[in-house]
Amino acid sequence: MADMFKLQVITPDKIFYQGEASMVELTTTEGDIGVYAHHIPMTAIVAPGLLKIHEEGQVRKASLIAGFIQVLQEEITIMAEVAEWPEEIDARRAEEARIRAERRIRDHLKGTDIARAEMALRRALVRLEATAR
Repeated sequence: MADMFKLQVITPDKIFYQGEASMVELTTTEGDIGVYAHHIPMTAIVAPGLLKIHEEGQVRKASLIAGFIQVLQEEITIMAEVAEWPEEIDARRAEEARIRAERRIRDHLKGTDIARAEMALRRALVRLEATAR
């Protein structure tokens, strides 16, 4: 049995997840990371990506949109702007958001905030990835 640690994922409106995990994987602004128990303490900025929580015997996936992670030896806290389980995501709406963002980037009309369109595209792609079976 792998060493377990306490994991808590908090969003502005709720405690999204609270439990024991053997590993957590997510995307930071520096790249993808995986963290086990007894990891060196650190903090990082969370970027849009898939959150994978390795529990005893299963891996739970969720979309994770921006925030911070604090890693301590026996406890990890993720403060997320948005976190969603696949069943909470409207895949049709995420696909429409992807199409809109790609169109804004491709057409690059005057007054279009490209950085904002690219972030919208990234969020939509993360949500679609989370809902993929």
